[in-house]
Amino acid sequence: MTLIRTSAPAVEPVTLMEAKAHLRIAHASEDTLIGALIRAAREDVERTTGLALIDQAWRLVLDGWPPGDAVAIARHPVRQILSVTTFGSEGEASILDPMHYQLDSLSRPARLRFDRKPDRLRVMNGIEVDFRAGFGEAGPDVPDLIKRAMLQLVAHWYEFRASFGAEDQPASYPRGYDRLIASYRARRL
Repeated sequence: MTLIRTSAPAVEPVTLMEAKAHLRIAHASEDTLIGALIRAAREDVERTTGLALIDQAWRLVLDGWPPGDAVAIARHPVRQILSVTTFGSEGEASILDPMHYQLDSLSRPARLRFDRKPDRLRVMNGIEVDFRAGFGEAGPDVPDLIKRAMLQLVAHWYEFRASFGAEDQPASYPRGYDRLIASYRARRL
């Protein structure tokens, strides 16, 4: 099972203006750096929590038919299944009719259940599920605790930007960061 992001978010959950206000910076000389820190903070929060903050497109690639005719989708929240493509033993592509699968987007991880199994799939990468995930299209759609965690990361990394080399980043995380994202982490039983 492989997850591939096929379309990155169009905007960041935290704007440059919000980050500069948090940092109490009025000049524009470090806007590029702050913008890069915002992007890095989003990527770190998404990696740590398994979330997609702003709408983005993903592809889940499976080798074989899922046991129990259902597959868990590890990126959250899943908003829409765009398509399900199966590849036959000769490599021929076939798009599954949406009537033959059902999405449970309320669960975490989301579950996609199929009601019919294709005849034969190719040995590797036989199924591709394209889906859209994210809280919404803009920053206000993202929960405030996550945005606060991002601002903490941006401020921390900005403060210690000269203390560590690029190969040592991220050198540390701010106190309280883990508490802010704790309720959004994917839990295992």
